[in-house]
Amino acid sequence: MLKAYAKEDPPPNRVKPVPVPVIRHILVIAHAGSDPQQHCVADMICLAFFFLLRPGEYAINPSESTPFELKDVQLFLGQTRLDIATATEAALMPATFASLTFDKQKNGVRGEVIDHGARDNPLLCPVRAMGRRVLHPRAHHAPLLTPLAHWYNADNSVDKVRPAMVTDTIRLAVRFLGSSLGFLPTDVTARCLRDSGANALLCAGVDTDVIRLIGRWRSDEMLRFLHTQVSPLLRGFSQRILTGGTFTLIPNQEVPTY
Repeated sequence: MLKAYAKEDPPPNRVKPVPVPVIRHILVIAHAGSDPQQHCVADMICLAFFFLLRPGEYAINPSESTPFELKDVQLFLGQTRLDIATATEAALMPATFASLTFDKQKNGVRGEVIDHGARDNPLLCPVRAMGRRVLHPRAHHAPLLTPLAHWYNADNSVDKVRPAMVTDTIRLAVRFLGSSLGFLPTDVTARCLRDSGANALLCAGVDTDVIRLIGRWRSDEMLRFLHTQVSPLLRGFSQRILTGGTFTLIPNQEVPTY
């Protein structure tokens, strides 16, 4: 019972939300090289930020993990759904929006869909990140039950993104960007990405009930009868989440101001 209480929202020890520059920095550094681990970790951080995902949904957590898999992904070019199993890279990467379908994820209605539209930025874009997470395992003939948080090494061995990797990556970026962000590296963990996306939407003026719906916070049972699958609801939110996600925090006494 106590373990169940500990998993309820909000978490007992709140982490700080990270702004868009942190996510952008992680993606730029990762994709400047050719390390498949860095690519996968950065892309999953990007997806977690935009889709408001819990750590167990975008990383492999032995204690609580219900990761999204290749079968849960849809990519569309306009109104045409692309076949992620057979479409070429040239056909997949120009996709105009991407979606995740809920199967066994916490507080999700099975079969419901959340989608985001594409942006011009080839890195800081949920659709491009999703395309990369489809093409990489597909190049290694991975089955559709493969989690998005898996990557393949040069020897074709499989490895997985873990929450500790995400925490280390975010903290390294925060340390590099400095105290002007208004918080310390120790203030953020893998759990901060869901709150970061929600905070960005709030700063962009999105209604709190809509944010609860997208993030699956069930503070009111009425949210069970609302549907994020209604297409116009989320269209254009990828741009709004980036606009609202560029912020700094008022530092506390522990954060140096020089």
